[in-house]
Amino acid sequence: MSHPVSPSPRRHVLTVTLLNEQVRDMLENSFPNLWVEGEISNLSQPSSGHLYFTLKDAGGQIRAAMFRGNNRFLPFVPKNGQQVVVKARLSLYAPRGDYQLIVEQMEEAGLGALRRAFDALRLKLQQEGLFEAARKRELPERVRHLAVITSATGAAIRDILSVLERRFPGLPVTVIPVPVQGTEAAPAIVRAIALANREAKGAGFDAILLARGGGSLEDLWAFNEEAVARAIADSELPVVSGVGHETDFTIADFVADVRAPTPSAAAELLSPDGEELAATFAGYEVLLERALRVRLARWQQQLAHLRARLRHPGQRLTDLAQKLDELELRLVRAQQRNLQQRAQRLAGIEARLRGQHPGQRLPALQRQLVMLNDRLTRSLQLSLRERQQRLAHLAERAQLASPLAILARGYAVVTHNSVVLRNASDAAIGDTLITRLAHGTLTSRVTATEPATTTKGKT
Repeated sequence: MSHPVSPSPRRHVLTVTLLNEQVRDMLENSFPNLWVEGEISNLSQPSSGHLYFTLKDAGGQIRAAMFRGNNRFLPFVPKNGQQVVVKARLSLYAPRGDYQLIVEQMEEAGLGALRRAFDALRLKLQQEGLFEAARKRELPERVRHLAVITSATGAAIRDILSVLERRFPGLPVTVIPVPVQGTEAAPAIVRAIALANREAKGAGFDAILLARGGGSLEDLWAFNEEAVARAIADSELPVVSGVGHETDFTIADFVADVRAPTPSAAAELLSPDGEELAATFAGYEVLLERALRVRLARWQQQLAHLRARLRHPGQRLTDLAQKLDELELRLVRAQQRNLQQRAQRLAGIEARLRGQHPGQRLPALQRQLVMLNDRLTRSLQLSLRERQQRLAHLAERAQLASPLAILARGYAVVTHNSVVLRNASDAAIGDTLITRLAHGTLTSRVTATEPATTTKGKT
């Protein structure tokens, strides 16, 4: 017995090129951006300027390509055996079917980790508002005692003291020595900032200069520590950052109240110019001398005028005695006027009191009370008569509408099973009816019924 052969399903066949393109799309969409660390090997750079190499570690390897548009900005020359961190997207080279990294950015491994940590901390503190200008403190108009936090043996302190000596030798400076590099640097800087704030009132500090000479990112890393940044932000004294060279930027620079490009520039910023102050004081001296001359001449004129007005003490006493007599007469007259005014006010008050005495108002109030009582009595009597008449009228209407009154006029009420009958058709032959009259009731049985058109029925 033969069976029909079912047709085979139609197969979807891909070309190798189409398959590679679909795989490449999947890789690029699934891994858009990656950071990968590994060792460079098989490095080649053809005349096109592109870089081709293998990125490997102890457990595996992957091909990578960095095109000329990206590698021309590299701050170093890549070499075989060099440990690097790359930012790349995962792709596939369709002609060979090899998956590879398309590198957009490359950093040396150690430097790259520090740079990523730097960027992460900067973003975190920026989101917290530690870089906002609104929270930063203003420098005093004139620094009176400067606390310098730096290495006691470095070039930065020598540059700072040299600038201060040249510009304003009289500025008091207290150096709080700290290590500026290594694992102990950040905790020491935090303690130094706290010490300067704690001793500010007693020592008279009104500003802090945090300084260090130039160096690599690793050398300056103590000034990129979060603890140092928060100590600067929490400082009550304004902090000026003078770390590294002009092109160096640290987290401390962003948090500090003022950032100076170098330690020397920070010293320039915090110290007044002695020569400028001397010139200013010389100008003030000329102005002061001129003002004193003018004031002295004015005082001499006033003295001459007072000397001309000066009289003999006896004449002065006579004039004062006469003036005293006049004041005495004026005082007596003023007292008399005051007494008269008070007497008049007292008489007016007495008259008003007599007019408001209760004895004078009592008869009038009594008459008003009698009148109000009479009005109330009349009003109550009138209201009572109106209500009695209304009650009698309502009683009469109620009597007229009463069923008993209707029965008294000769009418009757017929009920069957306590239901009032209105039509003859409501009763059947043989029903027992109760007829209520004005005086007593009748019990009857229905023997016949007539339609409503007749004027008389039988019961």
